Amino acid sequence: MPPTVLWFRRDLRLGDHPALLAAARAGGDGVLALFVLDPALLDPAGAPRTAWLFRSLRALRESLGGALVVRSGDPARVVPAVAEEVGAQEVHVTADTGPHGRARDERVDAALSAAGRRLVRTGTPYAVGPGTLLTSSGTPFSVYTPFSRAWEEHGRPAPAPRPQGVRWLSVPGEDVPPDPDLQGIVLPPVGEAAALERWRAFSGSVAGYGDARDRPDVAGSSQLSAHLKYGEVHPRTLLADLDAAPDPRSPGAQAYRRELAWREFNADVLWHRPDAARRSLRPRMDAMRFASEAEAAREVAAWEEGRTGYPFVDAAMRQLRAEAWVHNRARMVAASFLVKDLHVHWRVGARYFMHWLRDGDLASNQLGWQWVAGTGTDSAPYFRVFNPVTQGEKSDPDGEYVRRYVPELRHLAGAAVHEPWAAPDGYAHGYPQRIVDHAAERAEALARYQAVKD
Repeated sequence: MPPTVLWFRRDLRLGDHPALLAAARAGGDGVLALFVLDPALLDPAGAPRTAWLFRSLRALRESLGGALVVRSGDPARVVPAVAEEVGAQEVHVTADTGPHGRARDERVDAALSAAGRRLVRTGTPYAVGPGTLLTSSGTPFSVYTPFSRAWEEHGRPAPAPRPQGVRWLSVPGEDVPPDPDLQGIVLPPVGEAAALERWRAFSGSVAGYGDARDRPDVAGSSQLSAHLKYGEVHPRTLLADLDAAPDPRSPGAQAYRRELAWREFNADVLWHRPDAARRSLRPRMDAMRFASEAEAAREVAAWEEGRTGYPFVDAAMRQLRAEAWVHNRARMVAASFLVKDLHVHWRVGARYFMHWLRDGDLASNQLGWQWVAGTGTDSAPYFRVFNPVTQGEKSDPDGEYVRRYVPELRHLAGAAVHEPWAAPDGYAHGYPQRIVDHAAERAEALARYQAVKD
């Protein structure tokens, strides 16, 4: 049997990797591990995601004993050329479910077919592949709760075993490029081993996740989102571990399953509606009067820099620039502030987050912004307006999160940090005044929504 090519993409691991097993079974004369640096994906990516990718590739190459072959260029040209170089008849991949990946894979498939070769898709980056689940009437799910019920009922296969004795081939390739300038951002450990270690550390306390997950002031979340984005761990592995836990139905374990289901719901929506990456799922909402980027340039810059005068929002935006990651509750409040208080279209914020987030995932990011903006899959859309003060008081009751990222307010004790305007010395260390009045802008946002609704 001729060798096979395993083309890595969003599956940078060796464990629980069905496409690797398929390639190993078919590759009688060995398997060539390939990664293609695609300019169409690299050029628009921000430094944090690019650095994470490069570090993950180095970790994968090390786990392969140096056998990972890296090439640059259009995959429709590079992949067939590599297959021809080693005499492979099959190129194995984990199926890509995103809009760009699906179109790219069709081009690669056509190029391979023209040369008498095959692109073999096995598995997806999700526990239940996008497009699998449909309503009883045969239509895509548009609401999370019924999707999550169907997702749970559908079940999932057990994690795939780690293959043994694979003969990894090698041909000339390129070095993984050096990391881009991260501008002071510090990334956590990267790669499959780091992902599994983080999961082990978190899973022991998952029982408390239900209460801790909305608290950015404590280490209550798994922070596995970037590891999942690059496939350093498969969600099926996490779910299997939850099922095998001493208390698999604990409130914390159930809450964590729901968060994984949200990730898969967003991917499913994008599968059926690839236009949702750029366009509102509720088109009439685009008729609302938004501030242009030029009109709101000063306010948007203050939001980006974490200088809006609302401490919880500013802590979120400064965490983004310090760690390339933001706690989910803080993300939602910061996003709501841009859309509802500054009246800026969600695409502006989604683009900024995608540039700076280390876990910038198209489906989760775009659909998450649409959820906050009230333009997506949500039964309570635009009239949900997060109050940045009360959200801070509820999610960061002692003010630790704000003080961690906003040093100008560290002199304020406890919850007083959320309302510096109420303290005699609240602005003593240079914290900015509020750029807008939340109550007034909330009323304005609702009036704009009513005008579209009518």
